[in-house]
Amino acid sequence: MPEPGAEPARYALPVIKYLGSKRALLPQIVVAIGDCLRELGLQPTHSTVLDAFSGTARVGHALKRIGCRVIANDHNAYAHALARCYVQADADDLLAPATGLVMQLNAIAGAAPQAPGASEWFARRYAHEARYIHPDNAARIARLRDEIAARDLGAELEAVMLVSLMEAADRVDSTTGLQMAYLKQWAPRALSHLNLRTPDLLPRAPAGKGMAICLNAADAVELDADVAYLDPPYNQHSYLGNYHVWETLIRWDDPEVFGIARKRIDCRERKSDFNSRRRHAPALAGLIQRVRARAIVLSFSDDGWSERTEIESLLAARGRVQSVEIDYPRYVGARIGIHNPRGESVGTVGRLRNREVIYRVVCR
Repeated sequence: MPEPGAEPARYALPVIKYLGSKRALLPQIVVAIGDCLRELGLQPTHSTVLDAFSGTARVGHALKRIGCRVIANDHNAYAHALARCYVQADADDLLAPATGLVMQLNAIAGAAPQAPGASEWFARRYAHEARYIHPDNAARIARLRDEIAARDLGAELEAVMLVSLMEAADRVDSTTGLQMAYLKQWAPRALSHLNLRTPDLLPRAPAGKGMAICLNAADAVELDADVAYLDPPYNQHSYLGNYHVWETLIRWDDPEVFGIARKRIDCRERKSDFNSRRRHAPALAGLIQRVRARAIVLSFSDDGWSERTEIESLLAARGRVQSVEIDYPRYVGARIGIHNPRGESVGTVGRLRNREVIYRVVCR
């Protein structure tokens, strides 16, 4: 197992910019899960780990790399695609066809940004009504997304290609990393030519083929696993609202939108209890109680609504609690500060660092 001070880049994926990403904390998370497996008398290559809030699938990918069978769950479509690519899809089967398709799609994107009949609504909405992506690249994205939809690729290969396109779009966006707003002037990277890359697919894990599922976390934690890794939202920031463009890119459903940010209308409807100050505590308590795995690893920030003593009390009902605390910088938006729609600063920058606590419990 890796040491706590191991280089994060060894485990990190070149995936989308993401608030709450565990890139810097991956070594410590992998160590905590490995410690639980040792207490259970298991090796990674003979274990199943459930990642109940998989997000970018960084954690699941790192666990697959060390040999675990991973079940990655997230209820957002873009996160489900990431999990299907990085956890469920195996290089043994898909690396060669994915590499060939990336070359084909790059050739199509290079021929002309827009094809007759391509879905022009995407460029209109996200390059003109809002300015997340330069018009030339938005037209390329729409053309390639239509091309992927038109091919009978199968669920796993399609997910790999969608992730390749999403990551390419992220590399040429014009935001600070959140799709709540966009920069007043085009970011230099937004003027670069969209270019797809083959995702970092891994061979099938010795413990067995991974699985990507799309359930509410409260249902996912009732699946059998050796360890359940929990990384729930901890404050008002909604991942669907923060990454609505990627949700639309994956669903490709031309949704009704609202506001300057042109958010999907279902950002108003698909609400998580974990993003509600009033409902957060009972949601977390219920989640921990319903876990069926033999051990729990929970990651939680001091930027969240639940206090450390509350979390430890909930976990102590399941077994003996151990924890490690890690100090790390806050996301870039917090360091920039608060601005109004005209781009004017209207607030002061708060604290610049957070503390993440990684708890682990072997259940009684």
